[in-house]
Amino acid sequence: MASEQTNLVIVESPSKAKTIGKYLGPKYQVKACMGHLRDLPKSKMGVDFENNFEPHYIPMKGKEAVIADLKKAAKGSENIYLATDPDREGEAISWHLKTLLNIPDEKTLRVTFNEITKNVVTKAIESPRGIDYDLVDAQQARRILDRIVGYQLSPLLWKKVRRGLSAGRVQSVATRMVVDRENEIRAFEPQEYWTLDVVLERMGKPGKFQARFYGDPKKRELKNLEEVQAVVSSLERGSFKVSSVKRTEKKRSPAPPFITSTLQQEASRKLNMTPKRTMAIAQQLYEGIDITGEGTLGLITYMRTDSTRLSDDALEAAQEFIISRYGAAYHNGAHRQFKTKNAAQDAHEAIRPSNVRLDPETIAGDLTKDQYRLYKLIWSRFVACQMANALYDAIAIEATCGDNVFRANHQSLKFAGFTAVYEEGKDDEAEEVQSPLPDLTEDEPLKRVDTMQDQHFTQPPARYTEATLVRAMEEKGVGRPSTYATIISTIEDREYVIKQDKRLSPTPLGEVVNGLMVERFNDIVDVEFTAGMERKLDQVEEGKLPWKKVLADFYTDFSKELADAEEALKDVRLKVPEEVTDEICEVCGRNMVVKTGRFGRFLACPGYPECKNTKPIVERMPGRCPKCGSGMLKRKSKKGYAYYACEQGAECGFMSWDVPTELDCPVCGQTMFKKSGRGHMKPFCINEKCENFLPEDQRGYRKKPGQAAAETEGQTEGETAAADNETAPTKTAAKKSTTKKAAAAKKTDEKKSTAAKKATTAKKTAATKKTAKKQDEDGKKGETA
Repeated sequence: MASEQTNLVIVESPSKAKTIGKYLGPKYQVKACMGHLRDLPKSKMGVDFENNFEPHYIPMKGKEAVIADLKKAAKGSENIYLATDPDREGEAISWHLKTLLNIPDEKTLRVTFNEITKNVVTKAIESPRGIDYDLVDAQQARRILDRIVGYQLSPLLWKKVRRGLSAGRVQSVATRMVVDRENEIRAFEPQEYWTLDVVLERMGKPGKFQARFYGDPKKRELKNLEEVQAVVSSLERGSFKVSSVKRTEKKRSPAPPFITSTLQQEASRKLNMTPKRTMAIAQQLYEGIDITGEGTLGLITYMRTDSTRLSDDALEAAQEFIISRYGAAYHNGAHRQFKTKNAAQDAHEAIRPSNVRLDPETIAGDLTKDQYRLYKLIWSRFVACQMANALYDAIAIEATCGDNVFRANHQSLKFAGFTAVYEEGKDDEAEEVQSPLPDLTEDEPLKRVDTMQDQHFTQPPARYTEATLVRAMEEKGVGRPSTYATIISTIEDREYVIKQDKRLSPTPLGEVVNGLMVERFNDIVDVEFTAGMERKLDQVEEGKLPWKKVLADFYTDFSKELADAEEALKDVRLKVPEEVTDEICEVCGRNMVVKTGRFGRFLACPGYPECKNTKPIVERMPGRCPKCGSGMLKRKSKKGYAYYACEQGAECGFMSWDVPTELDCPVCGQTMFKKSGRGHMKPFCINEKCENFLPEDQRGYRKKPGQAAAETEGQTEGETAAADNETAPTKTAAKKSTTKKAAAAKKTDEKKSTAAKKATTAKKTAATKKTAKKQDEDGKKGETA
């Protein structure tokens, strides 16, 4: 029958399956494999060193139902399209699917989508290819390299440093980069220097301006106060005049469209998103969003790429859009193509909107807050990259007094060009804004009104942010687009690196582990060696180098280093120094130290066992306490559950299992909360007096039998006790325990009358529908994950 689903399409995620299924129609059955279904076993190495590094793959635990469902679907399908992501990892997943499902070659059809739009999906299905085994081999080589390093180095760290530690091939290099930067900061010796400015005015005409000492006449830096005073003394004996005036027009070109690394950097700078969060939101935009009036659409192209190339269709669409919205003067006049770095793979386009006419404001109501912010960033950068240059009128003035030269510069915007849409963020501090300069002429005499001298000291290099670490890894060739986010989140999760005020610094544990790696496994943590390995993997992908030779060459040296390290460290146990804080133990007066336990980091008294005082490390949250309006803090109970409490402690007593957000309720203005956990959570109001209030039983938590009520009488003791009585985050505030008891008593009385019970049920149903409708409307206006 024509309606039978005779073709099976396998993608990685359910959301992608939903989007593609709508495009392909009834003859295609689209299913999600949920990522990898086969992998190396967790319980052992899974690589046969004696048999030329042959891997032993097994079906992944917990994926049995998915595998069975796919096998059943594959058995009854004429054609099977493997439509996993268009990169090494996606190619390997397709290969594992072919093997696991026993798909014959003639039925194996590989398709990839750089963007998930109806036109692209349809064209891809019409022109499938076979599996690219060079891509598969490159992924296998990386996977086995990482397995060898992780499974053979980690046990050494357990024995010599601390149980539970792990080492990674690329993550160890990233840790070293953070440690090396910290060592540079420690070794830095500040150098004194001075700036000398003069305020000058015209003779008999209005117009003052400020100029800075440049040299006498060659450029010279003033290193101490004596040199400054010598220049000032010479100014007393002479007079100022304008020695030169230069007026020019400066052009500023737009930044190229996003690649993975630049998207992560800009999202960190402008949106305060971690690389991991950025990639998660980008994945949602790529896989498809339900857009009112349009259906499910993939909004951006594939987000793992290091190419700035743009398709001809995208360039034509951008030109048409810019001219129609901003005018012909705002288009560059010709398509801009940007040069891709030599090491970049050119398999995919740059990250851009699939349809430039879907501007962010038009579809804002269909996106969550984070989806909207990231889509707007991608859309704006793409549009701007095809717009005309920004033009500036620049003026540079030199004023002299004898041999002393002072300079002043200013530029003003003449034509906005691409800056009307987008300007790239900066990691460094913004340059000082120069005041406008008067209309001066050469040889015009000037009068010195004031002199200002300031002492400065050179500053050490700044600690990495997540954005600058991504940029540094990209510049040094460490990792690839698909790995940046994972690398950073891994070294933070392992507590080798900690983020404070958006800056990354190594922990004592990270420094000890890095020291061991540098001393005994220098190749592993060497930036050039790691970058060289990435180039070899690229050669495998290009079919120029056998993947097992890469493994053999690596393992020959690594196994020798491992044996030497085991011998040299035979009787050694490395001690991790304690991280001392400024927090004073209120019991014995010692400075408390940071410890790591089963549920993360906490403060403890170093006087143990004499003093057993501990306290949580406080993390400040967005929003305000709904009870007193003070700030909110994140805390952990003794059982490890996170809860959120008022910073006023016992004076207020508010605590909640729900997470405070930066959003305010549009009805009552109080801080909105969201359900704890991962993924997208709609914000809700917890104010019982507000018509937007969402009852606890509708927030999605599962109650466990025998949960104790949380009675809160204080911050440190009362809240912790309440938190420790819970086995899962189900309650919003201890105060509601009393409210619930009263409600239960009321319900008991109502049961005496059937009519009253029905009336109450009907009333609750209507209220629930009203609340759900209100939440849905609010969620569309701006969700937060």
